[in-house]
Amino acid sequence: MSVNPTYKVIFYNQNQVYEVYARAIYQSEMYGFIEVEEFVFGEKSAMIVDPGEEKLKGEFAKVKRSYIPLHSIIRIDEVEKEGAAKVVDIKGGDKVAQFPFSGVPKPQSDA
Repeated sequence: MSVNPTYKVIFYNQNQVYEVYARAIYQSEMYGFIEVEEFVFGEKSAMIVDPGEEKLKGEFAKVKRSYIPLHSIIRIDEVEKEGAAKVVDIKGGDKVAQFPFSGVPKPQSDA
């Protein structure tokens, strides 16, 4: 592959699936985490603006390094060219318990 590889990282985060591109990925010294560095986003001169990608640009704008738990990783691919970063909501996410969780049940409404 190329000298400076690009990686597509897909992971869960609070009932959403994130798809981001980065130039560097490492196994963290913190047990159970992957380090993601040098996030890559689309060209600033592009005519069409993707609101999902703009949201991610804002979220990761001042992030030097992100630590993602191993159990949240769906897939990591080495790609030849970066694509558009995106966030997708998971439907039916309320029926799946997040790990770890506090174990305290949610209060029920009288509706």
